[in-house]
Amino acid sequence: MITAWRITKAKYATTAFDGEGARLEGGRWTSPGLSVVYVAGSVALAALEMLVHVDSSLLLAYVRIPCNFNEVRVSRINRNHLPSNWQSSPALPELQQLGDGWLNAGASAVLEVPSAVVEIESNYLLNPAHPDFRRIQIGEPSHFEFDLRL
Repeated sequence: MITAWRITKAKYATTAFDGEGARLEGGRWTSPGLSVVYVAGSVALAALEMLVHVDSSLLLAYVRIPCNFNEVRVSRINRNHLPSNWQSSPALPELQQLGDGWLNAGASAVLEVPSAVVEIESNYLLNPAHPDFRRIQIGEPSHFEFDLRL
């Protein structure tokens, strides 16, 4: 069983797993218009993934939410087949095409992808439209506070 984490503002806790944010904005691994939920392989990585996107004055009022899923529900990106500059910013369109293809194929409820922040760590994309999404156990939110030295 894999436990992954999502950190979000407390006011968004009830909708943290609906995929709406990625649908509106897109991300490194998916294009705008597609619903997906980005989660990280550890609380520490979830924090880092978030920090690269926020102004440090906005680090209050967050919650962490665990989710558990069985490895049989996970597809994986082959890291050896990624372009050498896959970590560049802005993200390469090829990465979105990989994630979009996974979503559109409905191959699995979860896709493991490498973290651009800590490349040896993993993030996971959750497909809320996949029939097995309901088998992902989403835990209760609990308070999360960033160290303000960050």
